[in-house]
Amino acid sequence: MIETTFTLSRPYDLRRSLRFVLPKSTQLVRLDDQECSFAHETSTGAATVVVRRDQDQLLVTAMGPGAEAAVQALPGTLGLDDDPSDFVAGDGFMGGLHRRHRGLRLGHTGRVFDAVLPVVIGQRVTTDEANASYRRLVAATAEPAPGDLGLFLPPRPERLATMSYEDLHPFGLERGRAQIIIELARRARRLEEIVGMNRHDAIRRLSAVKGIGPWTTAQVMATAWGDRDAVPTGDFHLPNIVAWALAHEPRADDERMLELLEPYRPLRRRAYVLIKLSGIHAPRYGARTPKSTISG
Repeated sequence: MIETTFTLSRPYDLRRSLRFVLPKSTQLVRLDDQECSFAHETSTGAATVVVRRDQDQLLVTAMGPGAEAAVQALPGTLGLDDDPSDFVAGDGFMGGLHRRHRGLRLGHTGRVFDAVLPVVIGQRVTTDEANASYRRLVAATAEPAPGDLGLFLPPRPERLATMSYEDLHPFGLERGRAQIIIELARRARRLEEIVGMNRHDAIRRLSAVKGIGPWTTAQVMATAWGDRDAVPTGDFHLPNIVAWALAHEPRADDERMLELLEPYRPLRRRAYVLIKLSGIHAPRYGARTPKSTISG
């Protein structure tokens, strides 16, 4: 077991910061305003990490054979290298959001397969359906994490690489997504290498996998690689939400969304995350639409 402390020199919002970098499954992560527990594999083995907020400090406990490696990677995951003052928000709507969420840090895990698996599961289905599929997959294939917190490790690519579509279908995965997951699992070692690449080469290698489109690529680049300018295109709702928030326009396409976010380059990820935190939704017209219509 390893115990260490990080001293905070600026406001820090533990729950909101880690909400955008860790899996949303309670089997893998427990998260509230004051404490977060999560587990994952490292180069030296499995680790469980507990982070507790105590005034201007983050108290960290890590256990398992990968504890030391997990602690070394933790500043990036926590977003402690992210400086919100770099973001020029202006005095209007975005400026108000930026001040309200001044404790938001956008971190990155450095773990590509852990990031891409739930994102692929979220393609072409509703959020609720994706979460249910991921929970069932974790319950059936994941291993218990170190310690007695009742957490599990994310599914190992080595195990998923040996599975077939028929094995994955009971988790609510049709043939298309199942085949993408199997292919990603088989290429996991090569994909993990992108965290050491430049942005252009990392995107090219990730998007070379059949079934990995711009939406999935942006999500994974943000979470695993730490791309602070990543914007997911191909989402059914996000362009409408951004357009309503920034221009009071009820409907928009990806081109219009990117146009509205352009002033915030190269930190557009923070811009759209702040808009999501605002809770704003574009007006709905006519029949209710699916929560998600994403091609890849």
